[in-house]
Amino acid sequence: MNKNLRIIYMGTPEFAVPALELLVKEGWNVVAVISAPDKPQGRGKKMGSSPVKVAADALGIPVLQPTNLKSPLFQEQLKSYQADLQVVVAFRMLPESVWSMPPQGTFNLHASLLPNYRGAAPINWVLINGEKETGVTTFFLKHAIDTGNIIHQEKEPIYEDDDAGKLYERLMRKGAELVLKTVEDIASGTVVPQAQDDTQVKHHAPKIFKETCKIDWNRSAVEIHNLIRGLSPYPAAWTEVNGKSCKLTGSKPINADKKDLIPGMYATDNKSFLHFQTGDGMLAITSLQAEGKRRMEIEEYLRGNTL
Repeated sequence: MNKNLRIIYMGTPEFAVPALELLVKEGWNVVAVISAPDKPQGRGKKMGSSPVKVAADALGIPVLQPTNLKSPLFQEQLKSYQADLQVVVAFRMLPESVWSMPPQGTFNLHASLLPNYRGAAPINWVLINGEKETGVTTFFLKHAIDTGNIIHQEKEPIYEDDDAGKLYERLMRKGAELVLKTVEDIASGTVVPQAQDDTQVKHHAPKIFKETCKIDWNRSAVEIHNLIRGLSPYPAAWTEVNGKSCKLTGSKPINADKKDLIPGMYATDNKSFLHFQTGDGMLAITSLQAEGKRRMEIEEYLRGNTL
């Protein structure tokens, strides 16, 4: 196996850090990292670097931060590294002039079992749709997003107490291992990519917007519970309580209906429980974040607030 393969790594958020660190730890020749430009962060709006740039700096790897991936200057810089292979994890869409540059191609890690859940938010949508299983996929890039030939897949069960945060952590680690396996197999010439079967596409994973997160109380308790866990901890499902926006971050369906309540109305003892009537069943809220407040367990919130 040729570990001198020259690799360019592209990524931005925390999700892309473990794969980069694992490749370097295992002795692979990552010659440069491409990440998003620094931007204002936090309340002080100080300029901050992406998690991948921070990791690359710590590893002593040169970092390019182009604002325009089609820029001739950037593409000349990229070409100067003479990469054999490019690895993409949670980065933006690449022009063909970039992904077609290295002789061994460019592959991407996606947090679903493709061809299902193509798109920007696969971890959220598998939970929102109540799936019992997901996984990670590596595939070679081509024109249409998330449609390239599959290299490897690994399945991951979804547990009843999973939310987007917990599933993100597990898929981030599993994805790092799959990136390493994919690089090893490309280097040893044992990869046999498989075309995606578009007839098997049942769900997509479009970007999450604020309206996606608004709770429709006419839906069932199970559906709303899945929406809440699929959006927790961020960006979080929301509703209005006493005229103010409130993020609901934890819930549990309960097998009951209050005949005197219509969907969206709630019952509480202002001590230990907050139960919303839905279109089918009641939903117990276990944690929330009121406007201008931090996230709290329901008992803590009710100790200081009357509903």
